[in-house]
Amino acid sequence: MSTDDELLALHDEQVRGTIADRLPPSWRAAWDGPVLYARSPQREMAFARDLGGVDGAELDALIARVRERAAAAGRAVEWKTYGHDRPDLTSRLRAAGFVPEDVETVVIGAAADLTEAGGDVAGVTIRATTDISDLRRIAAMESSVWGADWSFLADDLHDRIEASPDDLAIFVAEAHGEVVSAAWLAAFPGTEFAALWGGSTLAAWRRKGIYRALVARRARVAADRGIRYLMVEASDDSRPILQRLGLRAVGTTTPWVWTPPAS
Repeated sequence: MSTDDELLALHDEQVRGTIADRLPPSWRAAWDGPVLYARSPQREMAFARDLGGVDGAELDALIARVRERAAAAGRAVEWKTYGHDRPDLTSRLRAAGFVPEDVETVVIGAAADLTEAGGDVAGVTIRATTDISDLRRIAAMESSVWGADWSFLADDLHDRIEASPDDLAIFVAEAHGEVVSAAWLAAFPGTEFAALWGGSTLAAWRRKGIYRALVARRARVAADRGIRYLMVEASDDSRPILQRLGLRAVGTTTPWVWTPPAS
């Protein structure tokens, strides 16, 4: 496999560089210079792979416009940063009132190496689904795991399925009729990559092998489709598991979020 630096460069080119081509139709997006500003179901989003020659006051003005659009919409906005972005970006975001959320680690591995990452879990059934009722059950499970309203997720996943049914594979894990975990594979057409998204599990069902089983199921789908690399933006909880399975940490990503003041 390529070196870590080569994998990160591929990620920048094929993942960060193609975000505008694969946003769901329900996300409204527009460019402001090098920044792609999008409205997702959860919050406004700002993506910038390369800020080019935008410097100093010009960059501050660009950040301010992102914040002003979010303020006009009355919504929070997330500027997605990476650890190898230009060093002054985060200080300028902080000065504009943005606050960092948890750092995630970008890990990448070969799909073919992950097809046996996990096996069957006693008492748990894993199956593929596109059914809206299952998507709502998944959203309810995610809400329970994260202690927040994730009801938007059902419609977001449904919109992605409707727009590109071949690019999303959703798996639900059930025990005694209850959704205990779920995860999905998002393929990036025209690239060598797919992302492992989701992977949340109810607390009572953790450390039983469900997460690894879901990695394996998605890796088999990816390998069958000729996808070379799988990537995850991993939390501190999932990163060690993924690294033990052979994925390599190549960088970090941190959401910087501006939230409108309470009225």
